[in-house]
Amino acid sequence: MAFVVPTKKGNFEVRESRSTPEGPRSRTLATFKELDDAAIKKAQAKATKPLSADALREAALRAGAPVAGTPIDGAARELLGLIANGARPDPMLKRLLLDALAKEDRSDRPTNPEAVVSDAARAAAEWIDVSPRQRGDALRDLLLLADALPVRLRSDEIGFPRLRSA
Repeated sequence: MAFVVPTKKGNFEVRESRSTPEGPRSRTLATFKELDDAAIKKAQAKATKPLSADALREAALRAGAPVAGTPIDGAARELLGLIANGARPDPMLKRLLLDALAKEDRSDRPTNPEAVVSDAARAAAEWIDVSPRQRGDALRDLLLLADALPVRLRSDEIGFPRLRSA
């Protein structure tokens, strides 16, 4: 049985447990900062029992480990991040991208192109290609701002009349 655990150095390990006459033991199959295909293949090669890549990704997510996306997802995130920050592709590349994506949508299922993306998703697009460090810095700034806001002290009196029974 394989599982994922964090290490003291901030990495993660894929470990496999087994029963021995001396009691349960575990051994490291792979060490990683972000679970990618190379770490999965290394763990599968060292495992004594068959190890599913999907089950390993789920175990990594449960342990809080970052899981690498596919290369096409990475390219899409990078492109969306650039567009959200004001960059624009060449008009011919834009038409080719839109055509390729439209063909993909037609092959899967009919969709309404106007209703596919919500305003919230568009607003979040500028954060799609941001590193965890930058997200953490933004969160820290937001928390510092919240700490700097004045606190309104409540008075001891209740702001509405008491109800008295007859």
